[in-house]
Amino acid sequence: MRAGTPDNEWREDCASRRVLEIFASKWTSMILHVLHTRLGDCARTGVLQRSLPGISKKMLTQTLRDMEADGLVTRRVYGTVPPAVDYTLTPLGKRFVEPLELLYGWGRQNSDVLDALAANRDRQLL
Repeated sequence: MRAGTPDNEWREDCASRRVLEIFASKWTSMILHVLHTRLGDCARTGVLQRSLPGISKKMLTQTLRDMEADGLVTRRVYGTVPPAVDYTLTPLGKRFVEPLELLYGWGRQNSDVLDALAANRDRQLL
């Protein structure tokens, strides 16, 4: 721990741990990113699923429910048959996207380093 860092900075309910809890699902950050950068902050469930290769409908639904509970998106149901549902980033979700986009940008700029780390990890598994 750094000198001058309060002991309670890493307590179980500290802000840093709460942020990491939001990222416990890899899909949360990806949904935020896709909603913001590709879909104009709002999209229907099917559009989101097609925009995120590899996510199951069940995982998308669960992650969106968690994101709604965390205040990152709002869910709107239309009275059509069948019912249409869309998800919109909340002001909190839009603020959360800002540092996320910095992290994703870092990943794009350092993809060679990330590729080398992945290759090293794969070699260690053999």
